[in-house]
Amino acid sequence: MKDNNPPAAPQAEFVETEIRGTIAIIRLNRPDLRNAINDQMRQELVSIFEWADQTPAIRAIILTGAGKGFCSGGDIGGMRERLSAPQDEVSFNGWMRQKKTHRGVAVIHGCTKPVIAAMNGAAFGLGLDMAMACDFIIAVDGARMSMSFLKRGLVSDGGGMYFLPRRVGLVRAKELILSGRVVLTDEALAIGLVDRVTTSESLLDEACAWAEELTQGSPAAVALTKAILDKTFESSDEDIFALGRQAQAICYSTKEHRASVEAFLHKADTKA
Repeated sequence: MKDNNPPAAPQAEFVETEIRGTIAIIRLNRPDLRNAINDQMRQELVSIFEWADQTPAIRAIILTGAGKGFCSGGDIGGMRERLSAPQDEVSFNGWMRQKKTHRGVAVIHGCTKPVIAAMNGAAFGLGLDMAMACDFIIAVDGARMSMSFLKRGLVSDGGGMYFLPRRVGLVRAKELILSGRVVLTDEALAIGLVDRVTTSESLLDEACAWAEELTQGSPAAVALTKAILDKTFESSDEDIFALGRQAQAICYSTKEHRASVEAFLHKADTKA
């Protein structure tokens, strides 16, 4: 008999994993520091997302935080290290750190399965960037969000300058980034920064129910659809048509498509 249980997630100190049916809940777990991202958490997050993406029994992923906050951004410890580092090492060390940051964001955004950010509280800076790297965001009522980078003399480094204009439009994205102001859930929902708002008690249940709705199709069709849609704004219509043709050819050969067609034909023959 085939074992449908997924293999155990990689061991991690700062990231927890919970399985609910076909859904992996990945939880940032530094609640005493509002789930600030340090180098170890970043690497753990990459490993666990790669594991979830490569595990067939998992159909969707939910990213959330432990405690009262989703993620406060980058760990201030990294900022202290930067101030004390020799001046001639700051730029190269920063470049190396940015590569790690971008890999962490890319593994979320590039996941072949639907990813929902279940924003259980405040999401600032890199934390908000990570939420926007997900396909969808559901937030608890009262969650606070801010593109807070400029207040530290920095630019958005976790993909926010790519994701935010696609969610709220270019002019509003500029305003939110340049002001660094705090946005509450009512406004976030109205401008498209988040997609749904719920209570803290219902957050994960609603996120899981949503994830189940998003995974009705075959894994191949879902993965290919996501990959093509993510290229829409950067591609011409013919580029998207070409990608669609290639994807459809792959879908024609899947067991899910064959089973669906056979069931449809059988139903039609029965009615005839």
